[in-house]
Amino acid sequence: MNIYTGGTFDVLHAGHINFLRQCSDLAGSGEVIVSLNTDEFITEYKKKPPLYSYKERAKLLILLNYVNKIIPNTGGADSKPAILSVNPDLIAIGDDWLSKDYFKQMGFTKEWLQAQEIGLCYLPYTKGISTSDIKKRCNKL
Repeated sequence: MNIYTGGTFDVLHAGHINFLRQCSDLAGSGEVIVSLNTDEFITEYKKKPPLYSYKERAKLLILLNYVNKIIPNTGGADSKPAILSVNPDLIAIGDDWLSKDYFKQMGFTKEWLQAQEIGLCYLPYTKGISTSDIKKRCNKL
């Protein structure tokens, strides 16, 4: 089974690694494909550039045994082009999205996913760690 997930992964931490491990477990003998947000999209969306460049973030992710392939999220807020480029069986996201509108965030609908025959899976979010928290800790140094 091929698993698609996406994100910024700007400050790689244990929560990210745990999530990607879960993706790998789901994929079995299939692949985990990470659609990595571009520097331009991050700057536009978050109103500030990432700490690490796309190339740096991609190098870190590909070193993990849990990631098989990295593609750029060239569609920005419309993730459909990146998803269609790899034709995954399943999209995996953290269950912290259960209380948010993931479909609006990603630029597609449940019906679009069904038409593509792609499933959506919510994986347990690792509590107690986040990129925002790490950045706050660094600002206190």
